Amino acid sequence: MPVKILMVCLGNICRSPLAEGILASKLPKGKFIVDSAGTGNYHIGKQPDHRSIVVAQKNGLDITYQKARQFSAKDFDEFDYIYVMDSSNYDNVLELAKSDDHKAKVDMILNHLFPGENVDVPDPYFGLQNGFDMVYEMLDETCTILAQKLQEKHP
Repeated sequence: MPVKILMVCLGNICRSPLAEGILASKLPKGKFIVDSAGTGNYHIGKQPDHRSIVVAQKNGLDITYQKARQFSAKDFDEFDYIYVMDSSNYDNVLELAKSDDHKAKVDMILNHLFPGENVDVPDPYFGLQNGFDMVYEMLDETCTILAQKLQEKHP
């Protein structure tokens, strides 16, 4: 049974699609499944933001196949790990948790880079392309650490 990881941001078009693509590229296919969702319903069914697609392509990743969807309570049963991009989404996800087991699956993604600091991945949506480049670099660095940890825990 593959290990399932979910990346969560607000709209599921900027940060979480990048995190999904980056982490999936660092893990063996078949052993791990990486997906993403948003806490909001603003962009359901849409491709990632074109700026996320551009920065992913610039780094050798294709995320054009991804479609935005909204996070739901059933995701707690479906996924082994849920990584959120910021404290607001962390709170929104935890509101839907029905048990301590569900809550234990949720963590801030940058806690792998800055342990216990609960640092937000900045939302680049209202900024320029360089904001997407910065977010990509942060996520790439933390996903490298996360991929190593996941592979050690699930050999």
